This record gives sequence, C-alpha cells and structure tokens, in this order.
Amino acid sequence: MSRMLQNISWLEPWMLLLKGENVSAQLATIFKGLAIPMAGILAFLFIWQGAANSIDTSLGQFPGPVQVYEQSFNLVKEHKRERQKEVEFYERQDERNAKKLAKNPDAKIKVRPYTGKPTFFDQIVTSLITVMSGFLVASVIAIPVGIMIGLNSGLYSALNPLIQLFKPVSPLAWLPLVTMVVSALYVSKDPMFAKSFVTSLITVSLCCLWPTMINTAVGVSAITQDLQNVSKVLRLNFFTHVTKIVLPSSIPMMFTGLRLSLGIAWMVLIAAEMLAQNPGLGKFVWDEFQNGSSNSLGRIMVAVLVIGVIGFMLDRVMLMLQKKVSWDKSAVLR
Repeated sequence: MSRMLQNISWLEPWMLLLKGENVSAQLATIFKGLAIPMAGILAFLFIWQGAANSIDTSLGQFPGPVQVYEQSFNLVKEHKRERQKEVEFYERQDERNAKKLAKNPDAKIKVRPYTGKPTFFDQIVTSLITVMSGFLVASVIAIPVGIMIGLNSGLYSALNPLIQLFKPVSPLAWLPLVTMVVSALYVSKDPMFAKSFVTSLITVSLCCLWPTMINTAVGVSAITQDLQNVSKVLRLNFFTHVTKIVLPSSIPMMFTGLRLSLGIAWMVLIAAEMLAQNPGLGKFVWDEFQNGSSNSLGRIMVAVLVIGVIGFMLDRVMLMLQKKVSWDKSAVLR
C-alpha cells in the first residue's frame, strides 16, 4: 500500500487541499509542480510558433505547433487505413482459399503475408525492438567485463587503452564496417533475422556498451574494505563473492552506466537507421525529407518529438528499475 501511495505522491497535495489542510502550502506545492512546468511549455510553444512563422524553407514554411498537431492526427489516420487494408487483404485471401478448398479438399493453398508500407507506428515498434535488443546484447557483454576489470587491476590496465580508444568512435564510422561484415558472414537462405536488423543491433551494441562497462568497473573497484573483509572472513568463493558482495554494492554505479548506455543506444539507432536506410524512425525521417512534400517538415517534427518522448520514457523506466533493485534509495524520479 505504501508503494502504491509513493507512486501517486503527486496526488497528495490535491487530496490535502480538498480536506482543507494547510491550503496555502498545498497551493504552493501544486503551483510549483504543475503551473511552473506548464508555463515553461507554453513559453516554448509561443517561441516555437513565432520562430516558425519567420522561417521559409524549400519545402515551405517551417511547421509550428498547430501544423505538427495536425500531422500527428494524419499519421494516426494513415495507420488505421493501413491496418484496415491488412484486414481486408487477409479476408480476401481466406475467402479465396476457402473457395479453392471447397472445390478440391486436397488443393494446395497459398498464404502470403501482407506486404504493405510500414506506418509511422510500425516504425516506432521496429526501432524499440532494435534498440532494446542492442542494449541487452551490450549489457550482457559490458557488465561481466566491467566486473572482471573492476576486480583485477592488471586486467583493467590491459583493457583500459582499448576502452579509451573505441569509446569515442562515432556510429557513423562503425556502420559501414558492420554492414560489410554482416553481409559477408551472415549468409543464409532462410535467415532468422533480417540483415538490416542485425546491422543496426551490432552498431548500437558497439556504441553503447562503454558507459555500462566503465561505470560497473568503477562501482566494483569502489567497494569498501569492510565488505571485502567480510567476504574474506566468511571465506566466500568467487561466485558467491560476486553475487553477494560485488553486485549489490556496485548496482548504483552500474545503473548509472545502463541509463547512459540506453540513451546513447537510442541516439545511435536513429542515426544508423537514417544512414543505412534500415527500417525504423530514422528511415521514416529520411524518407520524409526525400519526399519533399508540403507536409514533410511537419511529419519530421512529429517524429522528432516522438523520439524525444520515447528517450525520456526509456530513461524513466531505467530509473524506476534502479529504485526497485538498488539499496541506494536516494535515486529519485526527476
């Protein structure tokens, strides 16, 4: 019950205000938590609209908030139309196969997948699947390596030059190399995953594993001597020492690295999709730019805002997960 109340703590001032308890303090809390952020948003929208009215591009006037709002509804309508086409496609296919089987029960029927154009929301799902897959692969590599180099100063000295060398490399530099390697090695008549997905996944993983690895190593190396002495007194074996002492102690720093890695993964993915024309939000932005219609800028701006909102939500999810599993409850949702 206490956890539930903690999750809806933003309602507390309203409830106390309705009860008439310390009205001035509750109004001040509500104003600080709601009115000030809303004022900031309204000021941003006002500045955005004013700037948009004064900018003319080769595709027309830069879209303001109203145009972006209209295009967001157009994208929703397009998605619904495409889903309706998909339903009608399968209905016609099922009807055609049923008639064929009625004439000849032994007839071979063909079941073809719907190959319509992916909608904006399909692209969002594709990008989310890709970024989470790349992030998980990077985490599976970075966390164990970070633990090992945090426990072994010699191993850290050996790997640190490589980490510092590859950490600042841009995804735009990795992408051509990864594309060529995947094309050469990932050869199959019936591949489990599309080459574009594998290329984006590897590129994302290469660029986002470093923050997790470094922060995990720092967290492990910062374990207090008291905990080290407890492990020695109890004569814990290596596995038990890692699971009972090392991991719990390094979780705060580890999650700091994971949050940074997920943010980097999301930014890297959009750039990789745009450059390599892999399915996802990046490709949607590039296709709209190449399309050059009068609505393109508004649709691109919708994508930009959605990319920002998704990045923010991913960070909040990681922070909530950190609060749930970490002993350090000083991490707050900000």
